Amino acid sequence: GVPLLRALTVLSSQSSSPALTRVLREVYESVSGGDSLADAMARHPHAFPELHASMVRAGEKGGFLEDVLTRLSDFVARQDALRNKFISAMIYPCVLFCGASAAVIFIMSFVVPKIRPVLANQTLPLPTRIVFALSDLLQYHYLSAGGVVLGVAILLLGYFRTQAGQATKNHLQLRAPGFGKIYTMVALCRFCRIFGTLLANGIPILQSLRIAKDSTGNVVLAEAVEKAAENVRHGEPLAAPLAASKVFPPMIVDMIAVAEESNTLDKVLVEIAKTQEERTAQQIDFAVRMLEPLMLMLMGGMIGFIAVALLLPILLMAASGMK
Repeated sequence: GVPLLRALTVLSSQSSSPALTRVLREVYESVSGGDSLADAMARHPHAFPELHASMVRAGEKGGFLEDVLTRLSDFVARQDALRNKFISAMIYPCVLFCGASAAVIFIMSFVVPKIRPVLANQTLPLPTRIVFALSDLLQYHYLSAGGVVLGVAILLLGYFRTQAGQATKNHLQLRAPGFGKIYTMVALCRFCRIFGTLLANGIPILQSLRIAKDSTGNVVLAEAVEKAAENVRHGEPLAAPLAASKVFPPMIVDMIAVAEESNTLDKVLVEIAKTQEERTAQQIDFAVRMLEPLMLMLMGGMIGFIAVALLLPILLMAASGMK
């Protein structure tokens, strides 16, 4: 029941971000000057994605702006919750990886050089030679090695920013072992929720598909949605090209096909998103639980390999001395 201009004033005064405060004030000035809220938001695409502006425009035209803002708030909250869950779940594995890397670097840089003189003039087995070579690399050639790694990273980043590189990266993201399935479902959940929310708010299906397509963040998924939009543009069903893409799971495609026939596409899409978000959250939890012991095994394996490589020459000398 709060007037729009008053609500914008309160929001700008409560914001803790100077940049957001400035944007809200500019939106306030635009609305007070006679512009619609949707047009004012559309002038700030960095703060309000096209999805938000399109939903608000539909709400203003249909007289249900309050309902639209409530749905939009719920949508943003769900997306933030899923993203935050993934980030928080990855903190511990990342800490383990950094700890393992630091331990290996310390051993190779400080422990191995202390032991190396003891093994001088000995015929060294292959594992020991590998450890000594890596130790030399870290001690004497770290600048060259770091330069090579940095150069390769810069080249890869540059390549992935090209159209071909973006497509390659997106294919790898979808097919990565373990992570690929989770990544795909997160993107599909985002697509289904945005598509369903737009339809529920009266946005035409072709416009909804165009906006939802860009929300996937993946070229492969976007191409599949674009083909589906072409089908719809020619009066054909939406589900067939989605199934042909081999990216959308059969269960989701079947539900979309049934929803098209029963004219409940908006409700079914939102329900798909809700169900799959819960399932994806469970998959993230399971993946992290599996990742933790794998990281510990990897850390133990690396340190164990170094220990065996250093002990092996001593054991071989002892064995030859006993003969």
